[in-house]
Amino acid sequence: MQDNIDLVLGHPLGALLGYFTVAVMGLVVFLSFFEMVTKYNCWEEIRKGNVAAAMATGGKIFGICNVLRFSIEAGASIYETMKWSVVGFLLLLLAYFLFEFLTPVFSIDDEIAADNRAVGLTAMLISVSLSYVIGASIF
Repeated sequence: MQDNIDLVLGHPLGALLGYFTVAVMGLVVFLSFFEMVTKYNCWEEIRKGNVAAAMATGGKIFGICNVLRFSIEAGASIYETMKWSVVGFLLLLLAYFLFEFLTPVFSIDDEIAADNRAVGLTAMLISVSLSYVIGASIF
């Protein structure tokens, strides 16, 4: 079975579809984990027009996909890319907890739920910035 998959992935269109599928599936799984650890419902807040929640969620999406981009660019196989996506996600999740821990004067989740755009922007920039550090470490 793996030989057949590798044969399909050997073609540029097959590789594109394979990496695209890994990215979409990773986003679904990883965003559902983020949804479980936040006090607010990301998608409900975005539906209500909460720009801070949209920025924080967009930063998470960009961060996960950026780690995948670096992995693909480094020539990693699709299997290695899946592993790097898990590592990248875990590090971004750790960064989220550190951000919450390092700001004891207010709750990040409460501020994002209240549409504090400064906090949403900071959360987004943390995810985006760290995704470049994580991605640059992939070789």
